[in-house]
Amino acid sequence: MPVATSLSNRDRFSAWLAAGGPRLADGAMGTLLHAGGLPIGTCFDDLSRTRPELVSDIHLRYLRAGAEILETNTFGANPYKLAAHGLEDGLEEIVRAAVGLARQAVEPGQPVWIGGSLGPLGIRLAPYGRVRPEQAIAAYRRPIAALIDAGVDLLVFETHTDLRELVLAVETAGEMCDVPILASMTYTRDDRSLLGDSPARVVAALAVAGADVIGANCSGGPAQLLRILEQMQAASAGRPLAVMPNAGWPERLGGRIMYAATPDYLGEYARLFRTLGAAVIGGCCGTTPDHIAAMRRSLDSTEPDTTRIVAVGEPHHPLPLEVAEPPTRLAQRLQRGEFVISVEVDPPRGFSTHRLLAAAQVLAEAGAHTLNVADSPMARMRMSPWAVCHLIQRDLGLESVLHFPTRGRNLLRIQGDLLAAHALGVRDVFVVMGDPTAIGDYPEAMDDYDVAPSGLIRLIKQNFNAGVDQAGADIGGATSFVVGCALSLGAPDLARECRLLQRKVAAGADFILTQPVYSADVVRRFRQEYAAQVGELLVPLLVGVLPLFSDRHTAFLANEVPGIHIPDSIQDHIRRAGADAPEEGVRLAKGLVESLLGTAQGVYLMPAFHRFDLAAEVIDFVKSLTPASKAS
Repeated sequence: MPVATSLSNRDRFSAWLAAGGPRLADGAMGTLLHAGGLPIGTCFDDLSRTRPELVSDIHLRYLRAGAEILETNTFGANPYKLAAHGLEDGLEEIVRAAVGLARQAVEPGQPVWIGGSLGPLGIRLAPYGRVRPEQAIAAYRRPIAALIDAGVDLLVFETHTDLRELVLAVETAGEMCDVPILASMTYTRDDRSLLGDSPARVVAALAVAGADVIGANCSGGPAQLLRILEQMQAASAGRPLAVMPNAGWPERLGGRIMYAATPDYLGEYARLFRTLGAAVIGGCCGTTPDHIAAMRRSLDSTEPDTTRIVAVGEPHHPLPLEVAEPPTRLAQRLQRGEFVISVEVDPPRGFSTHRLLAAAQVLAEAGAHTLNVADSPMARMRMSPWAVCHLIQRDLGLESVLHFPTRGRNLLRIQGDLLAAHALGVRDVFVVMGDPTAIGDYPEAMDDYDVAPSGLIRLIKQNFNAGVDQAGADIGGATSFVVGCALSLGAPDLARECRLLQRKVAAGADFILTQPVYSADVVRRFRQEYAAQVGELLVPLLVGVLPLFSDRHTAFLANEVPGIHIPDSIQDHIRRAGADAPEEGVRLAKGLVESLLGTAQGVYLMPAFHRFDLAAEVIDFVKSLTPASKAS
């Protein structure tokens, strides 16, 4: 690093950037470690302790190639990522070792800045994950403090996909130190961040957060980052920008991740980046010392740059917008204030749908307005529900509601599944967390999720229904989904349940489905609590009704299903009914429905043990009470 002066660290860094044209950063660390034979699953950060000679050699090769900014081998040195390797307690030691290796590689007086590298935490912030902002801040404070104590010259936050997380990291660092900050996002093929932020929005937010240099790295390669740099430049208001591309798109060959861009190709783009005014230029995944050396030669060239800048890549041609579809029949009924009858059915365990369609026919003839198709209830393997929804609508002409759990789906699959459902004509969806795989047929199956229910509701209502995906890319027209959310009226903490529901309503939920209840007082009590906390509940409420079938069935629900409370008096009724318990369960369900009139806008009927005939009796009774529900 240059000799210290009376200027602050951040001022000295800014002066250094301004004095020498584009400054050249190094390239990939993980690419070279993997190329040396280390598996992708290796904790590369810990190699600074366990294999220091490998890391030191890479630093020396980048310095010989002409790098002026040398990044430490600490990209994943945060509590979340290290915990996955059982190394969380060694964070500070890992950071000290990494910074020491980078510092030792630099000759005394050599004008090289040591950048403390920090990637994303590897978890998602709410509402797209379960980590709260204060937890993320605490997770960043440890590696930031360790890097500062070890003596880095600047902090490099790179390859972030969530702008909110990156802003938190930059703000946290700014509060902790006077070390200059380079903050860099990565982008999808559509030149948006994974969560839909444009380069201009990223620049504006990071400028406010206090980043000294704002960058784009990784992403799709130099051609894409040239386009992004143009967009950043237009919004930068003179703030220094950094660009560090991958060596093209990755390919997997022979078990290795390979990148096609040659050193000369990267060298040519370094000239283009310089022409657009980039203050820091470097490399990311796939780049090697050969790439950095080619970029060094290009930047040092005294030949006039006559290259015409053309931001090549995939041109963006918006698809023709499709004509908006009319509201679903369910949406129209809810809007008219009609009492809605929805009945739950489970997909078959195999590929045959004959029995299911026969049951659906019984419910349709009885007068059900819509059928709710569950998705792997109780985490049991069943046919995918959107196929069942499509068959019900195609063969019976009865509208269906697709249950859409967030559990077990990443953002890519979520959006693809939504497009598939809409293409099949399924536009009513019920967003729910879903049952944990630990209780089902495959307890070892992946149980992660990228989006919480409120986040998925927001994605559907505010993105898909506006014609764009989560990244802001055009999907060819606005979808017309009607979205329901879940509510547990029997939750032990009603205040918390009110807050959860408020988030879902704010995200755009169109209707609410509840767990089964056995007293209308439970519904009224929740409405009162919600009104006291938030205000009157205006979203249509469809209350769960599950007719009891036997004494054992009643005992199971009362003792083993969270959120369900069955009054002692009702349990006594079923117990005394003996062999007539199924009929008694129907009688009690009818009484409950009658008491719900005026408190709910519909019922969500759940037939016990596939007794659709008993469910049909309840439907007949509901229709006799609510003449409007007889309309088709």
